[in-house]
Parts: sequence; C-alpha cells; structure tokens
Amino acid sequence: MPASSAAPASAARSSGRVSLWAGVLLGLALLLAAWAVPVHLRSLAPALLARAGDGTPTVADLAEARLDAGQPGAAALLLAGARTAGAPASDLLGLETALRAFSQREPVLAVWGGEDPFLLPLTRQPAARAAAQRGESTPVLRFFVTAEARSALRGFLANSRVAAVRDTLALAELRDTGQFVPAGVAGGQTYEALVLLAALLQQGEHLSPAFARVWRDEARLALAQAALGERAESLLIDLLALGRRLDWRQLTALAGGVETREAWAELGRLARAGGEPFTLVAAAALTDGGRVGSTERVVNHRRLHTGGEEEADADLRLALLEGQGALRLLLDRGVPVNRQPVPAPDRLVELALLHRGWALALRYALCAAGAYLILLAIDRGLRGAAPGSASAVSTADAGGALHARCGVLALVATGAFLVVTEPNLGRAAPRIEGVTLAMPVLGNLADPDSLRSVTPTFAMDLHSLLAIALFGALQLTMYMVCLAKIRSIDALPLAPLVKLRLMENEENLFDGGLYLGIGGTAAALVFQVLGLVEPNLLAAYSSNLLGITCVALVKIRHVRPYKTNLILSAQDLVASGDPSVPRAASTR
Repeated sequence: MPASSAAPASAARSSGRVSLWAGVLLGLALLLAAWAVPVHLRSLAPALLARAGDGTPTVADLAEARLDAGQPGAAALLLAGARTAGAPASDLLGLETALRAFSQREPVLAVWGGEDPFLLPLTRQPAARAAAQRGESTPVLRFFVTAEARSALRGFLANSRVAAVRDTLALAELRDTGQFVPAGVAGGQTYEALVLLAALLQQGEHLSPAFARVWRDEARLALAQAALGERAESLLIDLLALGRRLDWRQLTALAGGVETREAWAELGRLARAGGEPFTLVAAAALTDGGRVGSTERVVNHRRLHTGGEEEADADLRLALLEGQGALRLLLDRGVPVNRQPVPAPDRLVELALLHRGWALALRYALCAAGAYLILLAIDRGLRGAAPGSASAVSTADAGGALHARCGVLALVATGAFLVVTEPNLGRAAPRIEGVTLAMPVLGNLADPDSLRSVTPTFAMDLHSLLAIALFGALQLTMYMVCLAKIRSIDALPLAPLVKLRLMENEENLFDGGLYLGIGGTAAALVFQVLGLVEPNLLAAYSSNLLGITCVALVKIRHVRPYKTNLILSAQDLVASGDPSVPRAASTR
C-alpha cells in the first residue's frame, strides 16, 4: 500500500512540474510578444519612424527638388541639415555639385536664395550687383542698411494698399525705440532696415495670417503709445538675428511657418546662437514644408521636448535620416523617440502605425495575460510541492481567491512593465500653469501690487497620476494579501482562541501597508534627490497616505470585527462547558 500510494503522489508532482513550466514558458512568450509591440504612451519607437519614412522623399531629394524649382537658398539649408543629421557624404556629393553649378549659372538667384518680384527695388542697388558677381548666398539684412536701398524701399512700400504695411512703416517715425537708435539719426540705420524688412515680409504675404496679425497689433499698439514697447522691440530683435543669418528666400520660408510669438522668439534665439541646433530646426521646417505652421511645429517639438534640447536634436537627426514621412510622424505625435532595443515584426509595426489605440490595448493585454499565467503557475507549483497541498488549495482558494490574487498581482506587474518601457513618464512635462499660491511676505508688503491671490486648481500631470496609480496598486495588493491571510486562518479547523493567537501573530503583516507606504515615499524622495526622476512631492507622499488608508481599512474593517467574533465564540464555548477550552486562557 505505501508503494502504491507513493506512485500516484510522484506522478502528481511530476504533472505539477510540467504544468508549472508550461505556464511559465507560455507567460514568458506573451511577455515577449508584448515587448515586441512597438507602441508607447509618451514616446515613439524608431521602427515606426523607419516605416513612416519608407518610400517618402529624403532630405537630399527635397533639396534637389527645391534646386530644380529655382530655390537655391532652401536647397542649401536642406543640404546643411542632411550633413548635420549624419547623411553619408557620398549621397550628398551630387547635390553639392549641382548647387555650385546653379550658383555659377544663376548668380542673382543664388544671392537672394530664389526669385521674388518684391525684390526689384533692391536688386538694382550697387550692393546687390556686387554680391551677384560673387554668386554666394548673402544674409538679406546686408542689403537693407545702405541709404540708397532704404530710400528705394520706402518709396516702393509707401504706396501699399495693405494697412498693416503702412502701420509697420510708421514705426520708423517713433522716437522712443527702446534699445534701438531711432531712424533718421546716426546709428539708426539698423532700426529702419528692420522696419522695412518687416513691412516687406507683410507686403509679399510671406507671414502666416496668424503671425501677420501679431505684427499688425504690436505696430498699432506702439503707434498708439508713441513708443516701440518691449513686445514689438523683441519681435524686431529676433528679426535682426534671422536677417543676419539667412538670405531672403530662406527667411521667407522659415517665417511663413511661424504662427505664434513664442515660436518666433525661440527661432530668433536659435539664430543668435547658430550652430547645429539652428541648422536642424531650419532643415526640419523645410522638410515638413507644405504643412500649415511647419516651423512652428518643429520649434515647439524641440522647445517642449521632455528630454531636453540635446535629445530633441537627436530625435530630429534620426527623423531627417529616415525621410519626410518619419519627420512628419515625429511632429504629429509630438513625443520623444524611445530608443530601447525592441524587436519589431512588420505586422506589429503596421498595427502600431495605423491603429495606435488597438496596438496599446494589445500590448498591455498581452503583458497582463503573461504575468497572470506566470504567477498562477508559480503559485500552484509552490502549493503543489507543500505537504497537505490539496487541502490548502481547496480552502485558501475557495471562491476564486487564487485567481483574484494572481489577477491583482498581474495588474501590478503590468504597471511595472509600463514604467520600465516608458522612460518618459517619469520626466517633467512642459511647464503648465497649475496650482499657484501667492503668499505675502515681509519683502512684498511695501508693494501691494505684488500681493496677488491665485485660485488653486486640481490639475495634475500624467506622470503624477501614474505614480499614484502604481502606489495604489501596491496597496491594493497588500490589502488582498491581508484578506487572504484572514480567510486562511478562518478556514483552519482550530479552536477560536488558537485562531486569535494566530491573528495576533500576523500583526506585522496587517501593518505591512504602512511599511510599504513609508518605503514608497522614501524611495521616491531618494530617486528625486539622485535626479533619477523629476521632483514631485505629491506623488511621493501619496504612497504614505495610501498606506495609512490601507492599514486603517484592514484593521478597522476586517481584523477588529474578526477578533471580536473569535472572543465571543470562545466565551460561548466556555459558557457551554466545552472542556477543550482552558478556563485560564479564556479569561485573558
């Protein structure tokens, strides 16, 4: 009999091991499949950029098309952007040769970057003729500083029927011009040249309607106040930086894609600094050409990038190398590139590119299913290896408790998977107006205008919500573990006093939510000090608050009533004269 009973037990253990490994392997396969889905919440997989750029024009192709259209200025910017992005020199050699040949064949167009009928008053000037002999692209502002050119432009623009042009020209009559020297006096050539350049941009309709209204409103405000004002002055300062770096057609191509003052200011800042960032932005704006606000889109992507300017430039380089479709996808999504090594099958790339929502659902469903299978297999394998496992499983897992516990832990694992595969979730989002409180201090009491009361809001960014959700999932897991322990003790065939002692022995477990909450807060603060995550006290202290809530709920809602029932049951047994209950123990 012992031998015959040992054989089924051995066969059961062998079957349990097979089931354990089968569940683990299947779960790992699902996790690998989830990892292979190239879609993210706040980042973009390089595989999607490569697929979006497949079959679309490259930067060199667009430069060649611009050159064929008689726009050598834009072609030169695109060529410089291709070099900066790291395109092979062999792919650009033919374009460089064609650009030099065009400059020798059409020196006038090479100087201005292209043809424009509104340039006639300037092309006849001696400075323009001298530049045409060299056949080199020339910053446009150099042609506006001579007295002859400014006089010719004033006469040409004075007859304009556009009210905004006339208002802009009237700025030259102001005497209060801030940092600029007023026009008409020694040193005022720069100010008058900028006014004329701004008026010519509006006359030729080279500004977007939205940004043209910005220029018009600032000009009218300055005329009404008889002073240039800081806002109009900043517009001209940025125009100065661009006019000293770009030829005419390059300037019109970039300025035409600007729609807001913020993007104009950022473009001017980049022009003053020069170097690779400005080249990348200019080339990307021209690559995205044909879209409304192309320059605006590129500047805002770089300005609002959560990884900083260096990572934004790296993303632009990668997109420019992949082609026009890749750049447009990057700007449309408006998120950083996720450079984690991920296998990307073509079918999954197509799904993520065409149906992003379905791809996200598939990714996290596969992750949750894989984690659930692994946890379920391990739990059953451990229980199957323990003595008396059959009875333990039948009691502790009554009512599907095992499946519920594994499901909750699988959701926690999915949250961890989300954090690991989404590095940009822990980064600070662009600064948005949120909770702002103005508190009076001694230094401000003398200035009543500085004491402002701002109504607080309850707005929170995405990574704060995700951190709170992660801490909440951990506390929910601890809550489920505590309930499972109470049910397992209740299911034991023991006397009430013994169960009461077992409950007292589990006090540390019932306080586990508090320990977990304190640990989460401490870990979050340490990560913030080390610079691994952005400072966020709300997310850090939410862990402690959720831990206190969990422990209070467990002890008040479950532990205390259950202990009360055990005490009353023990007293009932004593009153009935049950000899199995020691009287001394019952009176404690």
